[in-house]
Amino acid sequence: MEYFAFQWHITDRCDQRCAHCYIFAEGHPELVDMSFSQARQVIADCVEMCRRINRLPYFYITGGDPILHHRFWDILALLRERDIPFTILGNPFHLTDEVCTRLKAQGCDKYQLSIDGLRDTHDAIRKPGSFDTTIEKIALIRKAGIRCAVMTTVSGTNLHEIPAIIDLAVAHKVDIFAFGRYCPTSFEKSTHIEPLEYRDFLERIWRKFEQYKDSGTIFNLKDHLWTLFLYEKGLFHIPEDAEADTLYDGCHCGDCHITILPTGNVMACRRFESPIGNLFDEPLYRIYQGEKMNAYRQHDKFEKCSRCELLRFCRGCPAVAYGYTHNFYAPDPQCWKEIQN
Repeated sequence: MEYFAFQWHITDRCDQRCAHCYIFAEGHPELVDMSFSQARQVIADCVEMCRRINRLPYFYITGGDPILHHRFWDILALLRERDIPFTILGNPFHLTDEVCTRLKAQGCDKYQLSIDGLRDTHDAIRKPGSFDTTIEKIALIRKAGIRCAVMTTVSGTNLHEIPAIIDLAVAHKVDIFAFGRYCPTSFEKSTHIEPLEYRDFLERIWRKFEQYKDSGTIFNLKDHLWTLFLYEKGLFHIPEDAEADTLYDGCHCGDCHITILPTGNVMACRRFESPIGNLFDEPLYRIYQGEKMNAYRQHDKFEKCSRCELLRFCRGCPAVAYGYTHNFYAPDPQCWKEIQN
């Protein structure tokens, strides 16, 4: 049975004000914590939805920094009671030996940290001292028996530093490394990368991944344009028995991933404005099956991807497209593929 992923924001509170943060993108909003009783309701609702669609729940618990929630450990205990696996997407600042050991005891599968550049770049994006603290905590997480993942947000600002970040991740024995592209909240906030520039970037990163293929670090090809890259290199092939109306891979929006905010608001994807309901007002299953969610499943509406043979396997990143155009179905601004009419 396959997993269904819930990115669950239990609090808006955070020690940082990152340049690419969605919460603080347009000012200084009121910070919200989900109550413990509401958290219990969320878990029950997610479990019920998964039962009805024949999936297993998997939670990515985040915020803000989820550890700052005043009932953080009690919420983890609720997941532990049901044997539901989870990953923490958080900051490094509150991690100690004791905290990591306790996370492991509660069933934490993975802890994801962010490295968004080398020291000066990372600290400029996040806050002074963040880079060194993040590097320091990798060993602490792994010592507790928790897998450590490092995620990088790629933009025109840090594109040239990604190979060195990979070197750093491997040197510190990071278990999983991945990157995703920056989603601007408006075109004015874009640090644009040209399509062929991005293709060349993936080529350099692929060589770096090949260099470290036996290092023990897993390289997660999170960006769906990797599919196009590997297709052109002859390393990905469309299955001969692939059915024309079946979605096999690519963007999970509308399929097997949703985001739940501290207010109970549900979004099809956290990387762009995609509200589809509030689970304190109606059951999550009904939201998932509703018209607002179905709007993100109209794959024939993709302006470029619908004419591409990789439609069922790629679709680029519609969230990035939305950041540039406010149109979910617009062409991915970094896709370099020429489509013949």
